[in-house]
Amino acid sequence: MASQLLDTLLLPLRSGEVALPTSGAVLFLRARAGAALNAIAGVQWHCQQSFKPQADALLAAGHSLIADDDARYPLVLALPPRQRDEARATLARAFARLSPGGVVLAAMANDEGARSMQADVARLAGSACSLSKHKCRAVWAGYDAARFDTALCTQWLQADAPRAIADGRFVSRPGLFAWDRIDPGSALLAAHLPSDLSGGCADLGAGYGYLSAELLARCPGIRTLDLFDAEARALELAQINLANSAHPATRRYHWHDVGSGLPGRYDAIVSNPPFHVGAAPDSTLGRAFIASAAQALLPGGQLWLVANRHLPYEAELARRFRSVRSVAQAQGYKIIHASERLN
Repeated sequence: MASQLLDTLLLPLRSGEVALPTSGAVLFLRARAGAALNAIAGVQWHCQQSFKPQADALLAAGHSLIADDDARYPLVLALPPRQRDEARATLARAFARLSPGGVVLAAMANDEGARSMQADVARLAGSACSLSKHKCRAVWAGYDAARFDTALCTQWLQADAPRAIADGRFVSRPGLFAWDRIDPGSALLAAHLPSDLSGGCADLGAGYGYLSAELLARCPGIRTLDLFDAEARALELAQINLANSAHPATRRYHWHDVGSGLPGRYDAIVSNPPFHVGAAPDSTLGRAFIASAAQALLPGGQLWLVANRHLPYEAELARRFRSVRSVAQAQGYKIIHASERLN
C-alpha cells in the first residue's frame, strides 16, 4: 500500500494537473521513498520524516532530510497520518509553508480517512480538487488569501501541540501510541517490575516515556537508562517527561529502529513492542524487538515484556532464552519475563 499511496500522490504531477515548479525545491511532509518519487526528474525534494525507518529509506535513496524551519515553497506535498488531529496539523503546516500562489498536494488511503482529508483541505483552502487510484485519493488546492481560513489553520496547528495527560504527570501529543492516556498494558508491566533492576537498562519503543519513568521511580539501582523509539516526536516528549526525575541515572535518547539491532549491551530491558504497520496487525515487529533485546542483553540480563494476550511471541522467546515464564495475565495482556539468553 505504501508504494500505491506514493504513486497516487504523484499522479497529478505526472498528469500535469498540478504543475511542478520551474525552479526551487519542493517540500515533502511525512515523506516516503519509492520508485515513483525517483522517477520525477529535475526536482530537489526537501523531505521531512520523523519515523526512523522511513527517514533511513529516504537517505538511502539519495534524498535530503531537513529540519522544520520557516522556508516557503511553491509546492508542498504531504502524506498525512491516520490520526485526525495529527493529520489536520500536517495539512495546516503544509499550507503555512507555501509561497504566494503555491499549491498543497496530499494523499491518503481511502480506508484511512481520504474522504475526511479532502473535506479538511477544502475547509482550509475554500475548495479542493481530487483524483483516485489504487484505493487512495490525491487532493490538491492552491492558496488564496481571500478564501483561506487562517483561524482554522491556527486551531489545527494548536491541536497537535504537546499537552498534559494523566492528571498532569506526562505531556503527550496526538499520533503517538496511547497518546492521551497511560496504556493499560504498560501499566500492568510497570506494576510487576521488580525494584532490584539495576545497572544499564533500556526501554525499547519508549514512546513518551511512561515505562522509563516507572523504572526510575521503582528501581534505585539503575545506573544508565537508554530510551529507544523510531518516532522522533515521541522521544522529544520523553525527554520532557523524564527531566524532573530526581533519579541519578544517566538518560540517553535514541532515535532508532529497534528491529535493526541495538548499539549497546544491557543488564535489563523492558518493552511494550508495537504490533501494527499502519492499521494492520503485524507480530513480526514484536518478534524483531525480542531478537534485538536478546542480542543486546549481557550475561545474566533479563527482558520484561508486555503484549496483547493473542500475540504469538512465545516461540521467538523460546528460541532466544533458556528461561521464559508468564508473570501475569489480565485485561487481555500478558507479562513475560525472559532470562538466560541463548547464544
